[in-house]
Amino acid sequence: MKTFVSHLLSILNQAKGTFLQAGVISALVVFGVTACAERLVSPAQNSAASATEILTNATAITNVTVIDAINGVRKNQTVVFDGDNIVSVQTAGRPANTAESIDGTGRYLIPGLWDFHVHLTYDERLTAVMPQLFLSYGITSVRDTGGLMHEILPVVENMRAVGEVAPRVFFAGPLLDGEFVVYNGIGRPEIGVSVPTPELARQQVIEMHKQGVNFIKVYEMVQPEVFDALTEIAGELDLPIDSHVPLSMRARDAGPRVSSIEHLRNIEMDCAAGAEKLHRARLALLQNEEGISGAALRTAMHSEQRLPAIGDYDEAQCDIVIAALQDTVMVPTLRLNSFVLLPPWQRPDWREALSRLPANVSRDWQTQAERRRSSPAGNPLFANWSMFLTNRMHDAGVPFGAGTDVPINLSVPGYSLHSELDMLVKAGLTPLEALEAATLEPAKFFGLEADMGAIAEGQVADMVLLDADPLEDINNTKRIVMVISKGQRVIEQ
Repeated sequence: MKTFVSHLLSILNQAKGTFLQAGVISALVVFGVTACAERLVSPAQNSAASATEILTNATAITNVTVIDAINGVRKNQTVVFDGDNIVSVQTAGRPANTAESIDGTGRYLIPGLWDFHVHLTYDERLTAVMPQLFLSYGITSVRDTGGLMHEILPVVENMRAVGEVAPRVFFAGPLLDGEFVVYNGIGRPEIGVSVPTPELARQQVIEMHKQGVNFIKVYEMVQPEVFDALTEIAGELDLPIDSHVPLSMRARDAGPRVSSIEHLRNIEMDCAAGAEKLHRARLALLQNEEGISGAALRTAMHSEQRLPAIGDYDEAQCDIVIAALQDTVMVPTLRLNSFVLLPPWQRPDWREALSRLPANVSRDWQTQAERRRSSPAGNPLFANWSMFLTNRMHDAGVPFGAGTDVPINLSVPGYSLHSELDMLVKAGLTPLEALEAATLEPAKFFGLEADMGAIAEGQVADMVLLDADPLEDINNTKRIVMVISKGQRVIEQ
């Protein structure tokens, strides 16, 4: 067995001079589809048209370097799309019958990006402007991971309306929480609902399914029997499951039964040498004999167990946990978890991104940033743990999705996805793997990899044209020349 600290030092000896090393040193100092998918245009719908008819109305991006997670790098390509449909990807040379040609010489074409963790209704000041902000940064699809049905449904309907310029949107409805709801509207937005019994859990999911949710989101305060009911009914209804690890359970037990896990949260408690003892203590605390709020109860358990669990890290225990999570998509939200290592105000282009927000939000966030800039940064142990665990999981082949938790904690819609890609690379992913986390893995979550996530014949026409190579520097994903969403040129720089 190794301690977390000794294991980190061994990692550092193999990666001297990296961002991860700098962050870990600071920590050591401080510490001593169906119903589950939006309907997409299929190339089969155009099968009756002749090739000439298709190309007559098509657009060609010529002489461009194409990059995607399935095919890698293909230089000197011509990509032809007709409406929301990629017709062909072939060696450079403009087809004779295309109506329009875009010169891609010296440029790079990637699939449209996803932000795999957003909250469209979390801050009503931002809801209306989010779609355009996402598109302006190349995000052509979003997954909303928590909003009350009566609030999120109108937003989704507007974004999906015919002729509306907006990203594709997939949504879960409210956080499905336990008897004591964390996000209950008291001191924080109301985006969760209580499902305290298996019967109510099943009823809630059935009703949400009728209203069109694409997946469900399980939150931290649910009890094991409710978790069982939620996963069973979701399976019956063919709904993917997103989740936090419930505090009543261990990650090795809950993780394999869901499709994705957010924030790496509560996994540290199962990677500790004393994981079983920590679990028993949580079960006792969850009895909540004092009747405190869900938010206060969750905070108490995190405060009591998170950092001690990291200090009690056991490599052999964590290997068991990671193996159990081998097929579960991790959405680490590193721009949030590891905020103290690289806060947004330290990024040279954050102020410009802030200026795109509504004036009242921009002023508010700038004030928050100035106040926090002048305050102590706090203990970076969990921030470094998140980078470390991401690195370990990556080395073990665990899949990743790129999400930001927009707009929580100064997260500018659209912009923050690029910060997340940067942090994923700093944690050990290659730039191409980071792109995979923001393109292919989200599509696979919904069973849409035949339609989305790559640039290939038969895929939807969501693409981003860049003027610099994202594989040389992942931050070049912000060097946007053009954004094509659903076959329309919606952004041109």
